[in-house]
Amino acid sequence: MRLQGKTAIVTGGASGFGAGIVRKFVAEGAQVMIADLSEAMAQELRQEMGAHAIVAVANVAEGPSMSDMAEKAMQEWGHIDILVNNAGVTHLPAPMETISEEDFDLVFAVNCKSVYNTARHIVPLMKTRGEGAILNVASTAGVSPRPNLSWYNASKGWMNNATKGMAVELAPFGVRVNALNPVAGETPLLKSFMGEDTPEVRSKFLSTIPLGRFSTPEDMGSAACFLCSDEASMVTGVCMEVDGGRCI
Repeated sequence: MRLQGKTAIVTGGASGFGAGIVRKFVAEGAQVMIADLSEAMAQELRQEMGAHAIVAVANVAEGPSMSDMAEKAMQEWGHIDILVNNAGVTHLPAPMETISEEDFDLVFAVNCKSVYNTARHIVPLMKTRGEGAILNVASTAGVSPRPNLSWYNASKGWMNNATKGMAVELAPFGVRVNALNPVAGETPLLKSFMGEDTPEVRSKFLSTIPLGRFSTPEDMGSAACFLCSDEASMVTGVCMEVDGGRCI
């Protein structure tokens, strides 16, 4: 029970990597808020998690929505120990100059502005308490970019840099900030990364991962649990690659 007594918010927590993190956190004793745009999916996971989880319908790209999310967590728990900025989107693979402005804006609103929005409303609460852990779910795309995903790559590189800057600034207040850099995984976003989901395309992607498989929600849950637990009390500013060796 490595997170016994802890409270945690997981954005994009209803599916994919987020759901894997929620399940692991609950299994390790945390009280978890599943924050997601899809109320139906979030409620389905909450039922699975039982009394250890609550739901907030939240749009990470909108400041007022993040304010409401933080307020609900405080009303329920009185404090927030852990924040996982997991919500993310991508654009379909295409030459950089062909990506629409609408798709570009969406990628940066969900992948980058979300970190700003949660920081505005949750960092002050953690600074006041003098403790807290923030985890940003970035991507190997921010470390070793793939072609035709240029603006997604850039958004995740932004998140890695933001993680380090946040870690340095918040360390004196007892708040740790780390990131995960997963390789493509068996999540709803996989088809979007690949463009199409065929055995040939899967084989091409897997050929770039030395361990020979995609990442799983369980992989992310285990890594997130360590970085957000007291076992990692001396770890901050780390962008951990959970990628089967892709970035070597």
